[in-house]
Amino acid sequence: MERIEFDYSKLRGRIREKFGSYKNLDPHISFSTVSLSNKLNNKTYFDNAEMIELAKALEIEDEELNVYFLNLLVRKDKHTHSRKTY
Repeated sequence: MERIEFDYSKLRGRIREKFGSYKNLDPHISFSTVSLSNKLNNKTYFDNAEMIELAKALEIEDEELNVYFLNLLVRKDKHTHSRKTY
């Protein structure tokens, strides 16, 4: 079974917009910036509590959570990708 991957480019942009860097975001979240980086690089997944915590720090409305956290990267083959948001 193929691993599910998400496109976090919009989330990365929001972090840059609000904090400039992961380092500046660090005091506002309870998990490490290394953990955040792993999640944004699809090495691990966000759990629900982490998503809510990060959304609050980034001032993301509940109605927008899917746009930032559930933008599924669908692999058509090993060289092309498409995106699907739930």
